[in-house]
Amino acid sequence: MKAVEVRLLKEYDKSFLVFHETNPFSRWHFHPDLELVLIVKGSGKRMVGDSIDRFEDGDLVFMGSNLPHEWLCDDVYYYNKSGFQGEGIVIQFLPDFLGTTFFKIPENRKLNKIINEAERGCLIKGVTREKITGIMKKIILQTPDEQLFSLFSIFQLLSNCTEYKLLSCPNFFQSFEADGYDPMKKVAHYIMQNFQDPINIKNLLSIANMSTTSFSVFFKKTYNMTFKEYLVKVRVGYACGLLEDKSKSISQISFESGFENLSNFNRLFKKVKGCTPSEFKTNLNKSEILKEYYEEHEQK
Repeated sequence: MKAVEVRLLKEYDKSFLVFHETNPFSRWHFHPDLELVLIVKGSGKRMVGDSIDRFEDGDLVFMGSNLPHEWLCDDVYYYNKSGFQGEGIVIQFLPDFLGTTFFKIPENRKLNKIINEAERGCLIKGVTREKITGIMKKIILQTPDEQLFSLFSIFQLLSNCTEYKLLSCPNFFQSFEADGYDPMKKVAHYIMQNFQDPINIKNLLSIANMSTTSFSVFFKKTYNMTFKEYLVKVRVGYACGLLEDKSKSISQISFESGFENLSNFNRLFKKVKGCTPSEFKTNLNKSEILKEYYEEHEQK
């Protein structure tokens, strides 16, 4: 499936867009607007650039212009008598909606930094996520002038945000933008759609319409790694999201992430992350306990 340009309808008298999404989320797409996406209700697979991960309620991502993305909910959100059960809130604005220099003035140095990093997609975390989530849940009910000031409040939070994770690889956006690498776009998307299953290199050669040698050269030039290394990173990245689910076993996560067997999963996970899946899960639990401890003492 090819990434297509999808733009939400903006009212003629508005300079930016606030949208409450209760229909199935848009499939793999991009647009020139910067976008802040809050998943109020939903869980499934999130794809941003060449990053693939699980998402749950409260997922908050800030994305730059023309970065392809998709939130694909689990089946349970579609097959319901009441219709689609997911819910999201979206804020979109063009880079120059406040003028061509607004984000570049000296006072906006920190805000401009995260806007530049949003070319890779920023997963917002921690207290910043909680504060922005609170604003976004209110913004859909506000008047246009109130929405503008709410957006400025979000800008202030983003400018001081240190709690975020960059999602896509550094050179994905450049390769996506470059027309000469169009075959690699198709290959990357095929990998993202099929990484949980065995991927035959012959299929990729057919998609790219290249010989084995040409494919290897172009792929490494585009992503600065071999196809096998790229596939492992995608699978490990997805596994990291699944490891946050305490109900899933390591073996189950290994299978769902596309690895052939548990020993292979353990070996390759440690090569990428520097620790085993079990150690990674233990560290996640320790972090959660510490977070609850500090939150409890802050309230006191």
